[in-house]
Amino acid sequence: MVEVRKFHGTGNDFVVVDAAEEVPDRRAFARALCDRETGIEHPDSPRVGADGVLFLAVEDRYSPPRVVMTLVQPDGSVAAMCGNGARCAAAWAAAETGADEVMIDTQSGTRHAAVEETGVTIEMGAPSFDPADVPVEAADPLVETDVEGLTVTAVNTGVPHAVAVVDDVDAVDLAAVAPAVRYADAFPEGANVTLAAEDGDGFRQRTYERGVEGETDSCGTGAVAVAAVAHRLGLLDTGDPTRVSPPGGDLEVTIEGDGSTLRGPTAVEFRTDVPRRPSRSTATGD
Repeated sequence: MVEVRKFHGTGNDFVVVDAAEEVPDRRAFARALCDRETGIEHPDSPRVGADGVLFLAVEDRYSPPRVVMTLVQPDGSVAAMCGNGARCAAAWAAAETGADEVMIDTQSGTRHAAVEETGVTIEMGAPSFDPADVPVEAADPLVETDVEGLTVTAVNTGVPHAVAVVDDVDAVDLAAVAPAVRYADAFPEGANVTLAAEDGDGFRQRTYERGVEGETDSCGTGAVAVAAVAHRLGLLDTGDPTRVSPPGGDLEVTIEGDGSTLRGPTAVEFRTDVPRRPSRSTATGD
């Protein structure tokens, strides 16, 4: 058996595993535990399964401590970056080390995180619209361009997002329109598909996540993508913190000249033991 903890950040939920634990097949482990019908469950958690498994290796000889983060998604793929996952990783590392700031090493770079009782703030780097960075099959940035019937702007916020600014995010059948955009020829590595709509002093958000292959309650890189695209389109000023609200709760994003930050709450749902080699019928925690 291996000990795991279930975290979530505004509903974006993750199984957290200390990378020192031996898990023979991480991809199979993630597919089994994340399954929304037969995956990990517990009386203290409102949902079966998870949006991913975070394998975290803490290196506390550094100051501040460093955490190497590997996110394996429900389909067994590895995501280069995840904003809410990184915030949960920071909360886990803070609990392990007693530190109130940590450095998170991801495949998209190293991110500084500050951990407070009211939430976790993480540096997300500079959003890029460069076609080579997203990537997109285009010579110029993809801005307000029709892709498979949806008008999108393409941006990389650690992972690629196709962001559509709409009047009402709830009026769009995301499950119906997103897959065609996610797999469009314009995106050689695929893309997350994010909807954004102005909402008072902020924006509402819905995201169909690549690797999850469905809509999630929250997406941190998607929230940053919403703010970045809003700034690109003249809907948001540089340096102004803005509220971005996915279904799972409110996040705060700031787009600055040389980067961006994401802030929001995290929570621990439960701690339990699961088999190192779980099948889809044995992922239930005690």
